[in-house]
Order: sequence, then C-alpha cells, then structure tokens
Amino acid sequence: MPETMISSPMNAPLAPSTAARLWGRMLRVCAWLSFLAQTIIIGTGGAVRLTGSGLGCSEWPLCTPESLVPIYADQGIHGIIEFGNRVMTGVVGIIALAVLLLVLARVGGRLLVFSALRFAAAGIIAAAIVFGLVSLFSLPATPFAMGALLITVIAAMIRSLRLSSERRDLVVLAWIVLVGVVAQALVGGITVLTGLNPFIVGFHYVSSLLLVCVTAAFLVRLYAAAGPRVSAVPRWFAILSHVTGLALAVTIVFGVLTTGSGPHSGDADVLRHGFDATILAHVHSWPGYILAALVAVMTITAWALRLEPRKWLLVLVLAILVQVGVGIWQAREGLPPLLVGIHMVLASLSAAAYTVVVLHLKKPVSAQE
Repeated sequence: MPETMISSPMNAPLAPSTAARLWGRMLRVCAWLSFLAQTIIIGTGGAVRLTGSGLGCSEWPLCTPESLVPIYADQGIHGIIEFGNRVMTGVVGIIALAVLLLVLARVGGRLLVFSALRFAAAGIIAAAIVFGLVSLFSLPATPFAMGALLITVIAAMIRSLRLSSERRDLVVLAWIVLVGVVAQALVGGITVLTGLNPFIVGFHYVSSLLLVCVTAAFLVRLYAAAGPRVSAVPRWFAILSHVTGLALAVTIVFGVLTTGSGPHSGDADVLRHGFDATILAHVHSWPGYILAALVAVMTITAWALRLEPRKWLLVLVLAILVQVGVGIWQAREGLPPLLVGIHMVLASLSAAAYTVVVLHLKKPVSAQE
C-alpha cells in the first residue's frame, strides 16, 4: 500500500517508512479478513436457517436458561450450529475492531485510538448499568444493554469523525462496519426472542449483505489514492449504473421474500409469512433477468468505450451468471438447502461486485490523463 494512502503515522520506534509499511500491511490483511468474515457469516447464518437450527439456542445471549454454550444431549446438532454462528459474530466483531483501531492509529495516532478505547470502556459500563436496572423489572435485559452499547458506539463514531482530518473515507467505512456488527448482534438476539419472525430474519440477512458491501468498499478505498475524485464515465453511463443498482436491490428484496415464504423457515415449528412462494419465485426472477440484461449492456459499453470500471464489470457478469444458474438449478430441484445457501452467499458477492463497480465510476484527480 503506498504511503500516500494514509498519513500521520502513529509515533513508533521504527523509522517512518518502515512503520508505514508495517501498519499498512497489517491493515490490508485485517481488511481482507473483515470482508471474508462478513461473507462467511452469511454462510453460517444460512446454515442455521437451512438446517432448522434457528431456535437451537432458545435464549439470548445464553444458549439455554442455564448455560452459555449448547448442551448436545439436550439440543443436539441444532444447538451447535446456532451457537457456531454466534461465535462467528464475535470473530467478525473482533476483526472489525482491529481494522478500526489500525485506521485510527494511522490517521490520528494515539489521540483517536485512546478516544475510541475510552468510549468502549464507557459503553461496557453503560451496558452493565442498563442490564442491572432493567433486570429489576423482570424484563429481557440484554436487548436494552446492547442498545446502550450501540448508542455509545455511535457516539464514539461521531466524536472520532470530528477529530479526523485525513482519510475520513476510511474512518467512516471502518466505523460503519463496527456499528453494523453491534447492531447485527442486537437484531440477531431480537430474531431469537421473537421466535424467528420472518421479516426480522430477512432484515438480518439484508443487513449482513450490506456489511459485505461496506467491507468491499473499504478495500477499494484502501488501495485508492487519497484526494478529490472526478467522474471517469459519461453521465448517462453513471445513471445506467444506478438503475442497475435499483434492479439489483429489487431482485434481492424479492429473493428474501421468496426464501421467507419457502420451506426453510429456520425451525420446524416456525410459520412463515403468508405469501405464495411459487408466485414469488417467478416475480423474483423478473428483476433478475432485467438486472442481467442491464449488466450486459454496461459491460459491452464499458469495453467499447474503454471506461474505468470495465474489468470489474466482468467480475459482476460472472457473479450474476453463476447466481442465475444456481437460482434456476435450485428451483428445478425443489430448493435443496445447500443450493439455497450458495444462492444466499452469491447474492452478497454480486452486491459487493456491484459496489466495486460503482466506486470505479470516479477516479482521483491525479489519475486524469
């Protein structure tokens, strides 16, 4: 990573150039791990749903009223699958925190790092106090405690952005991921407490997909030069790109509704919302085919005019072709869980590829010919 991408290195005994390379390497590794972890947790979350393990742990944050971890004799494999996804949430959170602290250290040094750590300590204390107070009224205390922690994290983000003067794009994206992880943990708990409400389950998946897109955006900006950016494509192409994004969003929404109406409810005793899954499957395919056509037009045009995002459009084309193929295959085979899970993960990767394409619609001013 070029030293110009992030400035103001944290004071260290190493020479500035050596320190910059070391911190840059660590940040790149953690950023890639964050992207991979966000993608993997969609797979583990899908496994929970597709194996009927959504209530494998009946409580939250405990697995049972008496135990933090599942008891195989009582809950069997379902408890292990559900708890494994909860552990993955912790892994995602740790990596997101590592990325944030590395960015803050490189951008603002000890001031930003210590400010974030002070807010973290305050958030833990606030969550503990809220937990104790709510418990006095015999209410579910953990959601309120997580809410207090989330509010503290958001306050820390606002404070950090006010103190940041350089590479605010990286700081903002790193904070969004961490805030998203904390919010996702809260939503996941609410999902269990509401008995796998299908709309909350769908929101939980879409939120995870968006975090995959944010981590992809972080990687793009991490490798890009800092400074002002200008359009790298004609205005009509940018408009076409955003229309394509709308088609992608509609396809994903109807895909979530279709899965929510299908046989994979997350638990054998959970009833899904009353939409007709067969009809929704057809409706889901319509914007999907429109999306494929729009991406094909964008790709052909981009290569004909040698536009900036042309190479990433090929990645998007590949992702969508595989996604369409898996979608048709799973529909013909009666929605086998493995194919549905692959379809869910591919949707997040398609959205991430589209995010990268959009970020290449502009280029740094220094890159102008």
